[in-house]
Amino acid sequence: MNPYLHPRDEILRLMERIYRYRMTTTSGGNLSIREPNGDVWITPARVDKGALRREDIVLVRADGSVEGTRKPSSELPLHQAIYAARPDVRGIVHAHPVALVAFSMVRAVPDTRLFHQSWHVCGAGGFAAYELPGSAALGTTTAARFKKGFNCVILENHGIVTAGPDLQEAFRRFETFEFTGKTIIKAHLLGRPVHYLTDAELALAHQREPLPEPTLPATEAALPTSEEKEVRHRLCEFVRRAYRQRLFISTQGSYSARVDPSSFLITPYQIDRGVIQPEDLVLVRDGQVPAGSEPSRAAAAHHAIYQAHPHIGSIINAYPVNATAFSVTGAMVDTRTIPESYVVVRRPAMAPYGLQFDDPKALAAMLSPMQPTVILENDGVLVTGSDVLEVFDRLEVIESTAEAFINSRAVGELSPMSDEVIRELDRVFLGIK
Repeated sequence: MNPYLHPRDEILRLMERIYRYRMTTTSGGNLSIREPNGDVWITPARVDKGALRREDIVLVRADGSVEGTRKPSSELPLHQAIYAARPDVRGIVHAHPVALVAFSMVRAVPDTRLFHQSWHVCGAGGFAAYELPGSAALGTTTAARFKKGFNCVILENHGIVTAGPDLQEAFRRFETFEFTGKTIIKAHLLGRPVHYLTDAELALAHQREPLPEPTLPATEAALPTSEEKEVRHRLCEFVRRAYRQRLFISTQGSYSARVDPSSFLITPYQIDRGVIQPEDLVLVRDGQVPAGSEPSRAAAAHHAIYQAHPHIGSIINAYPVNATAFSVTGAMVDTRTIPESYVVVRRPAMAPYGLQFDDPKALAAMLSPMQPTVILENDGVLVTGSDVLEVFDRLEVIESTAEAFINSRAVGELSPMSDEVIRELDRVFLGIK
């Protein structure tokens, strides 16, 4: 979090992201920040969320007085009640993202044990019974759930509220909770049982450091070469693009690229993927990292893959919602659907949960030029390629294929390409006789 960013600007930026990615409507949703002195900055009532301006943000003083050109959100009592119940909370997000609204309509809560990262970021979700929007009763009922320790609470027939020690953390929880809900819905559309992680499986991802080797000596972590700078620039462009395309969310997704035969750059741990900068990327050289840096927890797996496959120049661990639905059901993405899917993605493998943490070399051994993609059980997909562009294209194709596969279930029986067509594609595009 930028300590010099004004609350007005922080609220404005995050509301713009929420609205842009259709996680709320023009009239729905509100954000707030509580300052240490008790003052609360909050979005205004009855103002288009798609055209919100800096001066629209309202300040509600601790004594109840209001400053600004607008009236505060009608959900101010909800925010105030949560702040009163949880002294540790400094930021709140309330909105109406479609997947979580669907859960609210059936009185259900997404199980965040679907992914280790969802459980780590959100914890268990809570549920608040229906009360009139904007009422003190809604604030009382919802605050009671937050007082129990929940940080993400579904509002019956209404939407979602998340809270955190700052607004950025509340947003991370909001986005991650919505992603979890979307994945569960997509998984159910596949018609297969959904696998949730056990306590032991949840702990596995955080039992080991991503790269336990010694720290890179200071003399070797000198100013980057022009080649490294170019890779940093290009990799950052594609990380942010992956976020814009909803292939990543702010808390999930790792992207790396080779700099030279012995080193690669990778996304850092717990840095917002939507706003990542070149200087945020972590250099890994011979399995070592500069002092003070913390690479993605996928770094050990990426290191093993680069060591085993000199032809691989870039790797993505991603959680696009449709492909990820396959990872939590054990279903396989059938790429024999359209020529592009088969030629670009080939035939994905399926890796059991935890292989990327327990045995990165075994995961690397599953990859080959003819099998560049692996679906990771309850952990999205791992995609490899010769460079940053190829691996990104491959990720987009597997996600669009997965979405088409899921959508096809609503219109008829899947009709894969014939063996004769596959042999022709192998011969013409892949050089297989």
